[in-house]
Amino acid sequence: MSSAWRHDGGIPRGHQRLVAPPGGRSTEEDWGGANEAKMEKLSRSSLQRRARSCGLELRHSDYGYALIDGTRKPVNDSNNMSLDEVESWLDKASRR
Repeated sequence: MSSAWRHDGGIPRGHQRLVAPPGGRSTEEDWGGANEAKMEKLSRSSLQRRARSCGLELRHSDYGYALIDGTRKPVNDSNNMSLDEVESWLDKASRR
């Protein structure tokens, strides 16, 4: 019988417990913002589809989001919109 800890030419496995640095966060996983991040991603994808259906493109930068028209210029000369502002603008545009 072979031992479970014996390495038979394969990749050796380390079994160590992770220790958090002093004053740092714990080593357990933090899932607190996972749902919010997922909802933001779904919202962004939905807004990208809506923008494409209007002939626009949704882009993101360090400043925020921008709707780009066919001539490659930002709609309303704005490149620092939030997702809520983009949604509001698309709602107004679809009513016209």
